[in-house]
Amino acid sequence: MKTIALITQKGGAGKTTLAASLAVAAQEAGETVAVLDLDPQGSLAMWAERREAEYPACDVVDESKAHRLPDFLPQLAEQGFTLNILDTAGIDGTATHAAMSAADVCLIPTRPTAIDIRAVKTTFEAAVRLKKEFAFILNNCPTQPNNPRAHEAATALKLWGVLALPLIVQRVAYGDAFAESLGVTEYEPEGKAAEEMRALWQWINNKMKGKNYGKKALIG
Repeated sequence: MKTIALITQKGGAGKTTLAASLAVAAQEAGETVAVLDLDPQGSLAMWAERREAEYPACDVVDESKAHRLPDFLPQLAEQGFTLNILDTAGIDGTATHAAMSAADVCLIPTRPTAIDIRAVKTTFEAAVRLKKEFAFILNNCPTQPNNPRAHEAATALKLWGVLALPLIVQRVAYGDAFAESLGVTEYEPEGKAAEEMRALWQWINNKMKGKNYGKKALIG
C-alpha cells in the first residue's frame, strides 16, 4: 500500500477538494482507496459520509491519535487497500508532521500567488528535513491559456523541487462535485476538470513507481 499526504501549512490551498477527487480518480483507475481525515474541520469525512458509493473508504484520525499512524497504516494494507490518502489541516501541528512522516509521497498544493508560494516554503523545508519524496501541485490556476501568473508560479516552485503536472485550473466543477459528495471524474466525466484529475493521478502514480513523470505542457 502506498500513502500520499496532502500537506500545506496554510489554509485555502484546496487540499481537501484535491484529496477527494484524487481518491475517486485513483479508485476508478483500479486502486482500492482509503482516505484518512486528520483535519479537525472534518470536511473530507463529511464528504465521504454523504456518498452512496462504498469506496473510497474514510476514517477520522484526531490529533491525539495521529502519532499512531504507523500502527493504523499496516491495518489498512491488511484489509486490502492499495492506496491511502491523508488529508491534513492547514496548520503546523502534530497531525501534520505525523502525516508527513508516514507518507511515501507528500503533495504540497498552493495557489499561484506570491503570498501562497512564500507560505509553502515552511512545508517544503519540513519535507526536505524528513527526506520525503514531495511534489508541489499548482492549484486554482487562471483559466486563460498560457497565463503568465501560472507560469511564473510554476517557475518559482521548480526552483525548490518537483512540480506535479498538469497544473490544476480553477474550475467550478471541482467545488460543485465536492458539494455533491462526488469526485470530479464522477460529477462531470467528460469535462476538462475530470481530464486534469485523471492526468494528475497518473503523474502521481508514475512518480510513486519511479517512472519518468516529466515533460508535459504546463497549462493551456
